Amino acid sequence: MMVNALMTFAALSAAASVALGAFGAHALKGRLSLVNQATFETAVHYQMTHSLGLLLVGVLMLVLGVKTPWLTAAWSFALGICLFSGSLYGLALLGWRWLGPITPVGGALLILGWLALAYGLLKAATNDPV
Repeated sequence: MMVNALMTFAALSAAASVALGAFGAHALKGRLSLVNQATFETAVHYQMTHSLGLLLVGVLMLVLGVKTPWLTAAWSFALGICLFSGSLYGLALLGWRWLGPITPVGGALLILGWLALAYGLLKAATNDPV
């Protein structure tokens, strides 16, 4: 059930990143400063990349079972997407500078997700129980 919820979140997040990318390219064209436009595009890019990473982790959980590294990766990606991309959207669209310190927290979670994924893959390759 939890795996399905995480994978559904990932799929919806990927769809949202496509919609937001189109919105940014068309509706926001010329309305944002170049800096805010680049910030918005960064948010879209990282949201899509990590949505796909989260889907990958979900598939690994379905195939290899729910294990601590996969759960760590999944929750790190999900929270990282919200904090990293969400804070960048708020900065770019609303000018909410107070979100600035939240962005690196989200980025750290995204990095943690990839490290947990790598650890889980190493453990799975050696048939080490996690």
